[in-house]
Amino acid sequence: MNGLRTVIICLVITCAAVLSPAAGVAPAAAVTPGWSALPVPAAAPPVTVSDLAARGPGEAWATGYEDAADGPRPMLYRWDGKAWSRDTTFPGAGEPGRLGKVRFVGEEPWIFHDRAGGGEILRRSAGEWSAVPLPRTLRAYQDFTAVPGAAWVVGEDETGPKVWHYDGSDWTALPAPDGVRYLMGITARTATDAWAWGNTDSGTVILRWDGTAWRDAKVSLPANSNVHTILVEPSGRATIGGSQYVDGSGRTYLMTWNGHTWRTAHPPLGDTYTEAMVRGPDGALWLPVRSDRAFQSKYARVNGARTTFSYGPERTNAIDVKPRALARAGSALLSFGTVEIYGSKPNLMSERLGG
Repeated sequence: MNGLRTVIICLVITCAAVLSPAAGVAPAAAVTPGWSALPVPAAAPPVTVSDLAARGPGEAWATGYEDAADGPRPMLYRWDGKAWSRDTTFPGAGEPGRLGKVRFVGEEPWIFHDRAGGGEILRRSAGEWSAVPLPRTLRAYQDFTAVPGAAWVVGEDETGPKVWHYDGSDWTALPAPDGVRYLMGITARTATDAWAWGNTDSGTVILRWDGTAWRDAKVSLPANSNVHTILVEPSGRATIGGSQYVDGSGRTYLMTWNGHTWRTAHPPLGDTYTEAMVRGPDGALWLPVRSDRAFQSKYARVNGARTTFSYGPERTNAIDVKPRALARAGSALLSFGTVEIYGSKPNLMSERLGG
């Protein structure tokens, strides 16, 4: 009888261990949230997305232009933390033109506006837009950036490359760096620390502004390469993204500056255009890549030597989903771009990861 009682007690204990979720069972792994679709009011297709910038989880601006009978029309969208809406209150909203780069200067969004060939900076303060025109019209406007205390516009006219500098009250024409035939882009960390890249007779050169003059940054770029973008962070860390041509084809490279040395890497990104690259809330580099699925977007996450990929939400009848710009919005990543649904022209789409 004692033996039978022992057997029964053992069976009860065993069953309790199997049925109890806390006994011998590892906790369920946390579910990582995926990309979700955010509705965007439609524009007049086809549309072109220029840029996206966020000040935090509750404010972001996306720029570009849409098609119209008399030419391109500027296109501006605002994210308020809950939904996208179109803004048509800025000067020249109903006129031909294009909106380009957007940067936050403190709490103010600053946006470059190519308004019927004339350049100006749109600024939004206390809920109202104002325009700061450039002192002279250029033949082409290539790039724009702004930080507290300074803004720059690079482009060209019939005499060659031009750099316009704004100190908060006046524009000044800066001498173009020696030997530079064409300035392709510019970015800045502070009013006395700006980076630019341009073409010379010997290839691409990286330039740095110290508050007084442009100087060659002495960056040894990979052979047979070009530069798409430079991502400069408040800490001083900088990342160059571009393509290197090897045996007739291109491959993406990233060069990271830690304040002392440059480190070059070739993540498995194919020949990805890196202009939309951002530093995510997780500390990794994120950028959109060409998707192998017609109905989904695709993103790369580069964290040191490790590269991983994720897909956006499935879109019914989509034949091409193209994220064009990324921005960190608090603990989330925002994406803005275009989606082409079978039988229609590309229109706007947005996606969010986290948050």
